[in-house]
Amino acid sequence: MVAIQVHVFMIASVLATLFLVQASPVAQDGPVNTAPRPVPANDGPVATAAPVGGETRDSLRFREAVAYGNDLPRGAPQSDYPLVAWCEALVNGHVALGETLSARDPLDLDIIRLGRLEAADFRAALDVAEPRQTAASREAARAAAAEATGKWTPLADQSEAVRSQAFGLFFGLPGRCEHAARRIRENITTPPVTPAEVGLE
Repeated sequence: MVAIQVHVFMIASVLATLFLVQASPVAQDGPVNTAPRPVPANDGPVATAAPVGGETRDSLRFREAVAYGNDLPRGAPQSDYPLVAWCEALVNGHVALGETLSARDPLDLDIIRLGRLEAADFRAALDVAEPRQTAASREAARAAAAEATGKWTPLADQSEAVRSQAFGLFFGLPGRCEHAARRIRENITTPPVTPAEVGLE
């Protein structure tokens, strides 16, 4: 029991350090969907390509400014294409961890389902943007994905109790992942909106 508690404490400390990000003022209740397609209100992923899905251009600009105004976790790439690869790998690792649990409750299953959708959206954005990337950018994306995948590796040999704790302690992705995916998908090359440009200090 003591050994499990020590493992859980260590895993919690590592995950908190790796994944804790500053909260965005806009709540998210589903997977990010960066593709520009309509989404019925309160039913499915959040659409971020304004004005599709009911979000205004000003709201999108505000959220982008906040996302890019917050620092990324240590080790996260700063460039959009490698960042999306890093985000996809983190989500895939979280989903894979959840799939190892034998006692998954309905909330766990829903988190896994939403994670798969989110990862698929990131993958689609990467695939669309890949032909426009330099060899250096593609290599940076591969390295970033490998690094993010490696964050989950130490959990593979842990007990189910520790893996369950770690699954529940994943704090989610930086808000910048959503906007980076949208930007690479739509080939947006202008700089992101700054907090000052939307009236934030």
